[in-house]
Amino acid sequence: MKNSKPLGKLIAIGGNEDKGTYPNPRTKKKYYLNFFELGILKRVVLESGKEDPRIEVITTASMIPEEVAKIYVTSFAMLNCHQVGIMDVRTPEDALQPEYVERLRLADVVMISGGNQSRLTQMFGGTEFLRVLKQRYQESPNFVIAGTSAGAMAMSQAMIAGGSVPDSLMKGAVKMGTGLGLLDNVVIDSHFVKRGRFGRLIEAVALHPKLIGIGLGEDTGVLITGGHQFEAIGSNLVVIMDGHKLEHNNAHAARKGEAISIENMLLHVLVKGNVYDVTQREFYPELKLLLEAAESDQLTADSTVTPSPSVSTDVQ
Repeated sequence: MKNSKPLGKLIAIGGNEDKGTYPNPRTKKKYYLNFFELGILKRVVLESGKEDPRIEVITTASMIPEEVAKIYVTSFAMLNCHQVGIMDVRTPEDALQPEYVERLRLADVVMISGGNQSRLTQMFGGTEFLRVLKQRYQESPNFVIAGTSAGAMAMSQAMIAGGSVPDSLMKGAVKMGTGLGLLDNVVIDSHFVKRGRFGRLIEAVALHPKLIGIGLGEDTGVLITGGHQFEAIGSNLVVIMDGHKLEHNNAHAARKGEAISIENMLLHVLVKGNVYDVTQREFYPELKLLLEAAESDQLTADSTVTPSPSVSTDVQ
């Protein structure tokens, strides 16, 4: 049975996170964060609560797993993390190896690389590995699952499997699939700003209006605690789309290729330090305001508890 609030943490990253590879002076590429002090990978390590955590990198989604593995080993080494293993799972049979499950049980951090999110569910769906991953997320304090790009998109139950950006908001432009099921209240898209994926996330939310849409910019992510508290981290934007108050919405009635019309989609934009509570559907400029609101709500709830009537022992 699931805990009401998972004890582990998720870090969903929009892709292209700063890995400490500084630009050539002749290029125009800029990094807006100091990799060692403020970068997302540094935050991944900090959230584990250990200086040198055991990190397992899953390269399954990538078509160039060896190259991706080397980059993460090097990047984490720059953060003085030297217990980094690579889970090179390329077939469903690989995912069944007891060695990988045992390493998962011992890990402090699991890092899921980018690539093709559908490969993650094809390889891990229904396996003991996925069961243990979910169990550790639910039951192990400070256990961190970080995913970038495809690794972030696969965290949810309802997953964007693909879609055409030029055909956005034409029925059928977004392709939906089933993710790893770590989150059941959101749908996530990555590389959100640079690749102009607003339309396909709007369509995904219109098709599933009970879900909150999370659009992650590059080198940007959300730290998810308790399964519902989303704190923006990194250098770019996090876009939140809330369809709970949609009025007109023809997403289900429209035929394939027809334009979708939607009324009253709510949108929020988060930058580093902003927080969004997906359960309450509330935006907070900073974490302490959310915590103060939660404390106030608890005090109010406690003060309104009706005391049990006393039982008289007098005989009438």
